[in-house]
Amino acid sequence: MHDDLPLISTIAAALGFGLLFGMLAIRLKLPALVGYLAAGILIGPYTPGFVADMKLSAQLAELGVMLLMFGVGLHFSVDDLLKVRKIAIPGALLQIAVATGLGAGLAHLWGWGIGAGLVFGLALSVASTVVLLRALEDRGILDSINGQIAVGWLVVEDLVTVMVLVLMPPLAAYFGGGDTQGTAGLWKTIAITLGQMAAFVVFMLVVGRKLFPWLLWRVAKTGSRELFTLCVIAAAVGIAFGSSKVFGVSFALGAFFAGMVLRESSLSHRAAQESLPLRDAFSVLFFVSVGMLFEPRVLLESPWHVLAVVAVIVIGKSLAAFALVLLLRYPVSTALTVSASLAQIGEFSFIVAGLGVSLKLLPIEGNSYILAGAIISIAINPLVFKIVEPVNAWLGAKSELARKLERTDDPLAELPLTTDQAKLTGQVVLVGYGRVGRLISQELDRVGAHFVVVEQNRERVEKLRKRGIPAVAGDAADAAVLIQAHIANARVLAVATPDTFGVRAMIETAQALNPDIAIVVRSHNASEAALLRQQKTAKVFVGEQELADSMSRYVVDHLAQREKQAPH
Repeated sequence: MHDDLPLISTIAAALGFGLLFGMLAIRLKLPALVGYLAAGILIGPYTPGFVADMKLSAQLAELGVMLLMFGVGLHFSVDDLLKVRKIAIPGALLQIAVATGLGAGLAHLWGWGIGAGLVFGLALSVASTVVLLRALEDRGILDSINGQIAVGWLVVEDLVTVMVLVLMPPLAAYFGGGDTQGTAGLWKTIAITLGQMAAFVVFMLVVGRKLFPWLLWRVAKTGSRELFTLCVIAAAVGIAFGSSKVFGVSFALGAFFAGMVLRESSLSHRAAQESLPLRDAFSVLFFVSVGMLFEPRVLLESPWHVLAVVAVIVIGKSLAAFALVLLLRYPVSTALTVSASLAQIGEFSFIVAGLGVSLKLLPIEGNSYILAGAIISIAINPLVFKIVEPVNAWLGAKSELARKLERTDDPLAELPLTTDQAKLTGQVVLVGYGRVGRLISQELDRVGAHFVVVEQNRERVEKLRKRGIPAVAGDAADAAVLIQAHIANARVLAVATPDTFGVRAMIETAQALNPDIAIVVRSHNASEAALLRQQKTAKVFVGEQELADSMSRYVVDHLAQREKQAPH
């Protein structure tokens, strides 16, 4: 029966076994995605029993990547991407170079050629944006500066990989692979690729930024929920497909930019909510399809090769990223988040490896090692993120070590000597200068209150100082950063960042330096907020709760006023 209905049987098997093994993984205290990968192995061609359609599952997974990248774009505006360009662009390029070198070194030890080594290293250098998105969303840090840096870093990786995929065929002949196009053909291909990517970016930023939000608003005016949902999905998939056909960019990159331009619409939050169920369902199909590609036999035949690949992905790439972030003078917490984000590989790695095999650059066993490394690194990535918090806490306790790592000669880590000392007594220390922090600062300005901003985004700190606002670059969980903000003389510590990662460390440090300080905290995490309230260390504001309370007070006051005005 399933031979006659391959699409239905593939979807039914992937979702059914994904649900079963996902629940089993949760019972075993493992991430659900481990169960999805196991389900893929079970219905793949390398295990006995039912075998799902590989081609169909790959296309379904591609849809999942489109929708998930569209969701990333809805949370990540063009302005956000530009804000982190100074760390994302150089960091991603250098990290790709380091990881490619490590992979090529392994290939050389195994006796492979230069071409195989380059393809192998490039495949190991590119992390999965799908996996990263899941990890950041699960921890509630997608909208934080660390989350924005991690996503921006991977967007740059994706852009580089798109260029690599286009340039591989003409370059293959120079490394012992496919047919040569000659030097003239090579330069022509490079010029066309750069031109297509530039045209796509310009079109999306100039035309798409106005056209697609306008279309979404027109559809919303019809009042039809079905049409609105259809418009959102059609925009995600249609723009991704169209950009691939017209401009030659990847589906994932096209969908990402579709989300970014639709974010300009006031309906972007509704668009994200409407597309969420489909994104979740197709993300399961993505992980199941990855599991289907895995051949378990490689673990028995070449365990040391697989272990070496996993070491490059999880340890080599992470250490390289950690060092690069610190060299770019960002805090240890940012370095740890980016390192954990890159400690896996995914969809683009499979595409690079597949093209390398088809061009006869990469041996078939190289593809198997990449798949094994991907599955293992994806499975343990949530555990890597769990390790980050205690490591950050340990480094915070060893503040002298943290300061050495973060290079205290950084001029942005200290307030300028020209800062008016009168503004550094009885001031508010404002942690985070995003949307909420900016509104708080405007209100403080209105009432004439002095404040010092602590912000991890160095570009924001530079802009604030140009406006004459005292600002310090760094992680507020570090005592040295709070000392620079003159926390000992402050009246209030206001934590306006959505990143709850180190909030307790911030509070403990602030109270140790100033026991009488009042503390207010913004939180999106209900469990974290409940814990802070139990400890009675700060006044905690949860966004949804505060909105509901404000609306309720307005409704009650309005009803009471109408009651007084009603004739008796």
